[in-house]
Amino acid sequence: MLEYNTERNELIIKEYGRNIQKMIEFACTIKDDKKRTETANAIVKVMSQINPDTTDINHNPKKPSESPDYWNKLWDHLFIISNYQLNVDAPFPKPKPKAEKSKHIQAEYRKNPIRYRTYGRNMEQIIKTVAQYPEEDRNKLVKILANHLKKLYLTYNRDSVDDQLIVKQLFDLSNGKLLVPDEFTLDATRDILRQKPQLKISNGKSKNNGKNKNAGKNNNNSNNNKKKKKQ
Repeated sequence: MLEYNTERNELIIKEYGRNIQKMIEFACTIKDDKKRTETANAIVKVMSQINPDTTDINHNPKKPSESPDYWNKLWDHLFIISNYQLNVDAPFPKPKPKAEKSKHIQAEYRKNPIRYRTYGRNMEQIIKTVAQYPEEDRNKLVKILANHLKKLYLTYNRDSVDDQLIVKQLFDLSNGKLLVPDEFTLDATRDILRQKPQLKISNGKSKNNGKNKNAGKNNNNSNNNKKKKKQ
């Protein structure tokens, strides 16, 4: 079933996309403090790849990745996207909520061909980025990525989904770097579908009723015309 934009949560910072926002939302649900902090660090690294050209507030001539202000800004964006709900041991002070909107940052988009349109270009880029991380960091995100791919797959293929296919496609997109552990089970299809907004059946009925009414009007007009001709 399609997930309409009007039924999704509003994007806090659009330049990072919905996938990053969902990752951060997931991180907020992790109960273990250490795992939650480790996941937050991994997400910040992904954010740095999506917006590699973000300049720091002091216009430091160094590369952004070498500037503390650059990483401070990414962590600020992480907290902003979480609606300041994420509680982690961050390397920088947690920002305070502001009334004004966050500063607009320009994302870098590449025009590489998409291997699986079901997942989209942005998701494939995230997978390629995570695939370059050290093994420890990859293992922190591989399960999150696999479950998210399944959610995206069910958006267009609600009637059937093969978990092994999801695992294989994640493996292919990461050039063999992201492998889901054998003992790990992806979220159940019924649980994922239950989280998605359902289309109202009445919408379909109203369309059919409209057609039936129009058909009835046409038949009445036709009968009236025949009676007039006989007279």
